[in-house]
Amino acid sequence: MKKRTPTPATALGRALVVSLLVAVLPPRATAAQPAAEKGGNAMTVTITSSSFGDHGEIPRECTCQGGDVSPPLAWAGIPTTAKSLVLIVDDPDAPDPRAPAMTWVHWVLYNIPATATAIARGGSVGGLPEGTREGLNSWKRTGYGGPCPPIGRHRYFHKLYALDTLLPDLGEPTAAALQKAMQGRVVGEAQLIGTYQKTE
Repeated sequence: MKKRTPTPATALGRALVVSLLVAVLPPRATAAQPAAEKGGNAMTVTITSSSFGDHGEIPRECTCQGGDVSPPLAWAGIPTTAKSLVLIVDDPDAPDPRAPAMTWVHWVLYNIPATATAIARGGSVGGLPEGTREGLNSWKRTGYGGPCPPIGRHRYFHKLYALDTLLPDLGEPTAAALQKAMQGRVVGEAQLIGTYQKTE
């Protein structure tokens, strides 16, 4: 059979139908579009300190060579689904960055209210957001213990997690116990890395 050549009027009609379908049908998601969190949003969580920048040097006053004053920390971008926050500060370079053998934990906090946006300088001593619970650091005590590296320059990870739940009373958990309890409940996270090497 001889193929029929569409008339200009037919071609125009088809073009109009395609244009209408494109305008009416919703756009398909692409790999470049961020995936929304369950019931929340796709904001990026950030954590910062006014005392040091990311990969910057932690002030002496926040270390064992100073007054062991906890640094000021602030965060933003907490998902709307978050019900509480967790903060863990640890050093994966212990005891020697050239041959790390363990992760030394400096600070453990959980059930920080999701509405909180910061912890002030020295907040580890009576200045935590109301409702915040404390866990045990590697000195087997609660509270903040500043950097005190025996050798070399160490990295100190300030890790913030947003959870979709308020954790039960865990008492004074270790970082490992806390991380186990919050498995499957993280809806956002961020980290800030500071460094320190003893000067004398």
